[in-house]
Amino acid sequence: MHKGKVYFIGAGPSNIGLLTLRGKELIEEADCIVYDRLIDNRILDFAKSTAELVYLGKENIGGGLLQKEINETIVKKALEGKNVARVKGGDSFVFGRGGEEIQALNEHGILFEMVPGVSSCIAVPQYAGIPVTHRGVSNSFHVFTGHLADDRKELDFEVIAKLDGTIIFLMGIKNVKSIMANLIKFGKSEDTPVAIIEKGATENQRVSVGTVATIAEIAKKEKIVPPAIIIIGDVVNLREEFKFLGMI
Repeated sequence: MHKGKVYFIGAGPSNIGLLTLRGKELIEEADCIVYDRLIDNRILDFAKSTAELVYLGKENIGGGLLQKEINETIVKKALEGKNVARVKGGDSFVFGRGGEEIQALNEHGILFEMVPGVSSCIAVPQYAGIPVTHRGVSNSFHVFTGHLADDRKELDFEVIAKLDGTIIFLMGIKNVKSIMANLIKFGKSEDTPVAIIEKGATENQRVSVGTVATIAEIAKKEKIVPPAIIIIGDVVNLREEFKFLGMI
């Protein structure tokens, strides 16, 4: 049987305007669309009427079993001869587990193509008026997963705390207290500015600003929920000058 091809499409951070032209083109042509919870659902309106839509979203929980189901689904649909659009929020290779899905395809000799997406690690701060780099303020930015496991060490906070550039944690709101405590423990100044951007780049975007010492309590008080991104560094202080949307 003829095998289909899988197209990994980064759809950006829940904002249809940030979908690339190539991504739109492939979604329009796809026989099957496998998508997650972080896309702008208006993107699905581009699908042809005969396209099969398959929702597989992790709902911000550990994704081991679901990731297995995702891998099996895209393999199954491609083996049925369907061209599959695997549509992910952000970019497939920025904590998107796209590599694991490619490995599953390779085991079956299924062809694939990558379509880069606008990553939330730069787009969301930008929509909040926060540049991840700025001359004289920060000449680098560093992106980490904030989804920490209790049973193993995933991040070296002793190194992270000493970084001079902007520090960004994706998927870290549930662990914000632990993240800040570890940064302080290893020498990060308690006065370092921090912003948490909830539902970034959408009409429901909300920005909360504090410091390494105060942001965990602010997040609790403001009842911030995922998806949310944590930005740490002096670039946060540029927000009032650079923000361009009244709603934020």
